[in-house]
Amino acid sequence: MREVVTVQPVTGGLAALAGIATRRDAPPVFVKGFADPPAHDVFAAEAEGLAALRELGGVATPEVILADRDLLVLSVLHARPRSEAFWERFAHLLARLHLSTTHPRFGWHHDNWLGRRRQINTWNDDGFAFFAEHRLLRWLDQPRVEAALDAADRAALERLCDRLPDLLPDRPACLTHGDLWAQNILATADGEPALVDPAVSYMWAEVDLAHVWSTSPPPEARRMFGVYAELTSLDGDWETRMPLIQLRQHLAVLAQFDDDWGAADQIRAVLAPFRARP
Repeated sequence: MREVVTVQPVTGGLAALAGIATRRDAPPVFVKGFADPPAHDVFAAEAEGLAALRELGGVATPEVILADRDLLVLSVLHARPRSEAFWERFAHLLARLHLSTTHPRFGWHHDNWLGRRRQINTWNDDGFAFFAEHRLLRWLDQPRVEAALDAADRAALERLCDRLPDLLPDRPACLTHGDLWAQNILATADGEPALVDPAVSYMWAEVDLAHVWSTSPPPEARRMFGVYAELTSLDGDWETRMPLIQLRQHLAVLAQFDDDWGAADQIRAVLAPFRARP
C-alpha cells in the first residue's frame, strides 16, 4: 500500500478501531484494526461477507484492498443522504437481497464474527433450532450475560426457545447481513445504498429487518419499512415480532460491552411473559 500521510479516526464502530488514511499519490482508504485481534480470521471472514453480499445479493459494498490478521483496508464509502428516497431505495435493495438468495439450510459454510465474538454457523435444516441454539442460547455462558441475567431470566429464555415455532412464522433461510444497524448503512459516490461490517449467514430475513427497526433509524427511514413489507409480502403482524427477533443482538451486545446501552433491560422485558409464575 502506498505511503500513508495521515490517519483521521472514525467513530461509530464498537468493536474495532478505524480511520481514514490519506495516502501520497493515491486515493484515501478506510483502515480497520483491533488493538488485540480476537483471532486470525476476523478480517478474512468480513471480507468474505462483503463479497457474498455483492456477488450473491447484488449489494454495493466497498472494495477490499487488504484483509489480513491485523488490518482490513477498504475503499472509502460516503455518509448516506438524509432523504426518504435513499431509504426507499434501500428497501428495494434489502428486499432483493433476501428474495434472491433463499437457501435450503440455515447457517454458513464456516463460523465468522459478530464484533469480537465468534458467530456459530453450524448448518441446520430447522430455522427454529438454529436460532435457538446459535443465536440465543449460545450467549448464556458469556461472563457479562451470566452477571446480568439471573436464573429465572435464563430459564425464561429457554422456555421462549421451546416455543419459537408458536411465536414466529416458518420462513425460509436467505442471505442476511447479520449486523444491520444504521451505522452499517452507507452510500456510494452516486448516493446509492451500500453496506459494511457484515456477519453473514443464511438466516431469516427478519433478523436484518429487526436490527434496523430496533436501533433508532432516522425519521426519514420510516417509509422504508412499509416499502420492504410490500415488496416481500410481510404479514400484518411483523412489527410485533421485532423485539423477540432482536433478542439475538441484545444478547450479543450484553456479552461484549461493559455499557450495554439498555440491552439487559430490553432482554428482561421480552422475557417477562416467559418467566415462571410463583
